[in-house]
Amino acid sequence: MKYLLMLTGLMAMPSFAAGDLAANDMTGVSFWLVTAALLAATVFFFVERDNVSSKWKTSLTVSGLVTGIAFWHYMYMRGVWVDTQTSPIVYRYIDWLLTVPLLIVEFYLILRAVTNVASSLFTKLFVGSLVMLIFGYLGESGAMSAMVAFIIAMAAWIYMIQVLYSGEGGVAVKQASPAVQSAYKTMMWIIIVGWAVYPLGYVMGHLVGETNPASLNIIYNFADFVNKILFGLIIWHAAVTESRGT
Repeated sequence: MKYLLMLTGLMAMPSFAAGDLAANDMTGVSFWLVTAALLAATVFFFVERDNVSSKWKTSLTVSGLVTGIAFWHYMYMRGVWVDTQTSPIVYRYIDWLLTVPLLIVEFYLILRAVTNVASSLFTKLFVGSLVMLIFGYLGESGAMSAMVAFIIAMAAWIYMIQVLYSGEGGVAVKQASPAVQSAYKTMMWIIIVGWAVYPLGYVMGHLVGETNPASLNIIYNFADFVNKILFGLIIWHAAVTESRGT
């Protein structure tokens, strides 16, 4: 019942888009689709939290927080786009500043739930995600060279991949169950392949020719859909499988 009330409350919130969505505005349509998907995912993760063992509840809570925070910001971002046809850079990076560290820390949480893992993994992933985001924002906002900021942000991304693949994360996951190892590998592919969509959007929007906010935001919206929702679903599947002992 409490989840139905939460869903009703979220659906009752007013739209932050004052203008009308044009039928040929594919970027605007992508904002609306992702907004709806994030709401559905948020409700799903919090409902499913009660169907897994206690050690997995924190991971599913974090997944729900990620999509819930993103849903709230997308309510504003879609309004900015529909009203102004400009990129909602500030809202976008506020969202990422909250959700990306939570996403990357999910690796630490799922490993901690099933095996011993060094606390330094949390620190390295958290700091790496902040460096990636801060320099990404500086580049997109024009506060520093877009190319220099891009290189630094990419270096932080590669560093996190290294930590997860062959550093503390890679060592710890070998002690986990087959279900967790499978989930971990899939999550790694999302970090490597799925997150590669973000720099593609950055390049298309800022480093190739004139700034193109339409292409930039379609790519970013698609990346958020995959990297926030699919990422959480993988954790949910691992949690259910581990909890049922299958």
